[in-house]
Amino acid sequence: MDSEIKEEIPVHEEFILCCGVETQVFKCGPWTDLLNDQSANRPKLLIFIITDPNAQEIKDIYGLHGQVEHKLAFLRTHVPKETKLVVIGHSIGCYVALQILKHAPELPIIRSFLLFPTIERMSESPSGRIATPLLCWLRYILYVSSYLLLKPCPEKIKSWLLSVALQKMNVQSDFSLLNLLEPFCLANAAYLGSQEMMEVVKRDNETIKEHLPKLTFYYGTIDPWCPKEYYEDIKKDFPEGDIRLCEKKIPHAFTLHFYQEMAEMVAGWLKDDLSQIETETEGNKD
Repeated sequence: MDSEIKEEIPVHEEFILCCGVETQVFKCGPWTDLLNDQSANRPKLLIFIITDPNAQEIKDIYGLHGQVEHKLAFLRTHVPKETKLVVIGHSIGCYVALQILKHAPELPIIRSFLLFPTIERMSESPSGRIATPLLCWLRYILYVSSYLLLKPCPEKIKSWLLSVALQKMNVQSDFSLLNLLEPFCLANAAYLGSQEMMEVVKRDNETIKEHLPKLTFYYGTIDPWCPKEYYEDIKKDFPEGDIRLCEKKIPHAFTLHFYQEMAEMVAGWLKDDLSQIETETEGNKD
């Protein structure tokens, strides 16, 4: 699509039960129920951006491995099997994306974009050296303090605090972020973060090698979570891979201020894949 053409794309917010956990899903486009939509206009490609068995079947749902299983369950349960997939991961979402490729070879994933990937040595990174003691050793202090401070706090005050913080960061949101100040959410985030520090250590070269043709890595030059050294190391190990280094000084948390620039960049990378799908679709019609 040409950059000059702008159209409003509807965004649907839904809450579904996946693995026994209420799961927030954002859907971009006019389709709300892909499984039951049998029309000819049903999309042939789904872009899955990482953000049902019974709950008992997935242990530790809020841990790192539980989150991987949760995303796999969603794809297997809520997406038609014949729908081709593009998986986009950011930060720890890149680790999840690689795990999906590893554990679900039956899924028709044609491309995966790993943006600012935290897929190795997280605790050794500049930010990891700070986060590891906080998340692994001191997180119980966070649990207690957040509960004591935020639990009795009225919703209006929480909403005001959040709006002030967003204004200071110059960030706008069309959806409610009030859950960010819930002690339960903060505790789960800290717990997941502690597991990331302990478990994301060695890069999964075997999975990367197996799926290298469909992978695109994008590293930052000012990223304290995956420094330039990590880019240089993976580039040496996989010189034939599509491994790129950001030349625009986009930060790790690009979703705050550089989301439009990143979206346009990834859309440009996807053009060839979309053209191939359109060609295959036209061929099947003939």
